[in-house]
Formats: sequence, structure tokens, C-alpha cells
Amino acid sequence: MKTRLMLSFALAVALISGSLLTPTKAQAADKRPIRIVGSSTVYPFSSYVAEIFGKTTRYRTPVIESTGSGGGHKLFGAGAGLNTPDITNSSRKMKVSEFERAQANGVKRITEAVIGYDGIAFAQSASNTPADIKLAHIALAVAAEVPDASGKLVPNPYKKWSDIDPSLPNRPIRVYGPPTTSGTRDAFEELCLEAATKKIEGYKGEKYSKIRQDGLWVDSGENDNLIVQKLTQDKDGFGVFGYSFLEENRDKLQGAKVDGISPTPETISAGSYPLSRSLFFYIKASHLSKVDGMYDFVKAFMSEKMIGPKGELSKIGLVPLPDHLRAASRARVLQLVPLQVKDGELSTLEDFAKKYKVTSE
Repeated sequence: MKTRLMLSFALAVALISGSLLTPTKAQAADKRPIRIVGSSTVYPFSSYVAEIFGKTTRYRTPVIESTGSGGGHKLFGAGAGLNTPDITNSSRKMKVSEFERAQANGVKRITEAVIGYDGIAFAQSASNTPADIKLAHIALAVAAEVPDASGKLVPNPYKKWSDIDPSLPNRPIRVYGPPTTSGTRDAFEELCLEAATKKIEGYKGEKYSKIRQDGLWVDSGENDNLIVQKLTQDKDGFGVFGYSFLEENRDKLQGAKVDGISPTPETISAGSYPLSRSLFFYIKASHLSKVDGMYDFVKAFMSEKMIGPKGELSKIGLVPLPDHLRAASRARVLQLVPLQVKDGELSTLEDFAKKYKVTSE
């Protein structure tokens, strides 16, 4: 695939002359392994690349810790010293507050890598009758407060799915999901609770993202495999986790349709599945000249061999970006274009692709 990238002359000169911070003979890179923290959802993809990287290059295999997206951003943004992580994985976009904290702590240049798409599966035991649930019903099952008959928000009284709507199964509400440190939790709150409640009378069109804490939503740690295990033992339960874990456990689990749409690579890529999101990792540019092999690892991760439609990561559940966005993401990362804040928002891949007319052929 040929990639065409049109950049302004000033940006191109800056990138060539100063931004590519890979080690040179005059710079002694640190011999410790690359250190990566962050999302449990991105962890399988990052680990796969790290294992291949360690086996096929002269560099040590990167060390990866699954801390959750929020925990990863906290560790990543704690400072620029070599005692801090080089890369953090994230199943949601970095928050402006996390970016500003990192900047204040000396992490001045951060590059965002968008590697592909993932869906948030709402899944159950494969032995159950297939489920088709409205996004609004899921929101009303897990929200801390719901509207009563007068439209006033009250503590969630629903104990069974049939309490929400008589057409739903007479089945206890029990949802195993990620904790507050998880990017999957953040994405679920945004894509499910906020998206659904703004259309439900009683929430007054405002963003609502509080999850109930009366035991019917069960925080189940950062390891999505634990949720898989719980669902194989609890036929009444549903689980919230990344699509890749559903794909790996098709013999044990089935994904519910949400608003009539099944989670598949096609529906996730098209955005028709309501719980679709992008996956990321973030690079601490100041470490590139100091940590042995770091730029080469990033280059390997962003290669077509890994994130392309026929790439290795698609085999384990990553849904590839469209060609033009994949080309833009690769260009943005390999040229180490730094994140910036404008009008209170962090710069995006889509803005980069549009501004510099990145296309693919």
C-alpha cells in the first residue's frame, strides 16, 4: 500500500531536524527494557508486539504492566525521569487533565498512537438464550439513579431486568465490569450511560455517568479474564469488557446485540455497534534517545504487519482503522507529532489527517 502525506514545509523541517529522537552513536541509550503500563484491553496487543520484538531484534523484550488506563496515565505523567514509564496503553483518549498534569511534571512532548478500534462487549454465558438489549435498558440497569414516575431521579430500585421493561427476562440484574481506574469503564460510561441518558426524560439532557454501588454492578478488577471466568460460573450475569476477550472466548461466551447490532469487526469498524471505541498508546518523546530500541518498538507496533487488515493483531481481536486513518496514524506517530491542547480539547488523529491531507492508495 502506497501512502501519500502532504505536510507543511515548516512542520516537515521541524520533524526531520529535531523531533526524531532515536539514539545515535553519540547518545548512549539506557540498556533497561522498554517499560509500558496501562490498559488491560490494549495489553494483549502490546504484549504480542513486545514478544515478537524481543525474539526478532537485538533488543530486550519490553516489560508490560496492566494497570488500567487511568493508572497508566498517572504513572506515565508522574515525570520525565527514567524511573517512569516510557509508554502507556489506553483504551480511551488521554484526558486534558492528565495531559496538563504530565506537562506540569516535565513530560513536555507526548505523541498519541491510535492503533485501531475495539468494541465494548456486553456478554453472557454461551449457554444462555441470545440477548438483544437496548442501550437505554443497559443504562437503566446500571445507573445509580433513574427517573421515577414523576420524572424525579431516585436511587435505582431495579433488581431484575423485567423491572425495567416487562419484555425483558425475569432475570436478576448482575453486571461484572471494570473498576474506576479502567479506560473501558470510562468508555462504557460515555458510550452507554451518557449516550443513553441524554435521551431519557428525567435526566434533562445532561451527561449522567454514575454507576450504582448497591452490589448489582460488581467491580471485577483490571484483568478481563476474571470477568470471563465469572460469567462461565454465573448464568444470570452479564460482563463488560473489550471485544478481543469475547473473540478469544467464543466457546464460553456470547455477545448480546445492543440496539439490534451484534459486536463484530465490521460493525465496530463502521461505528454502527453502539459501544465502539478507539484504542491508543502514548509515547514519552524525551525517552526515545535514552531507552534502547524504543523508537524501533513503536515503528514495529505501527507497522502494517501488526495493525493492518491482514496484520497479526487482527487475528487476536484488533479491528483495523480505515486505510486513510491508519496511514495518518502511522505518519503522526513515526514523525512524533506532539499532542496539543486547542480550545480545551486535545488534538485528534482525524484533525491531523484532514489538515495534512493524508491519504492511502
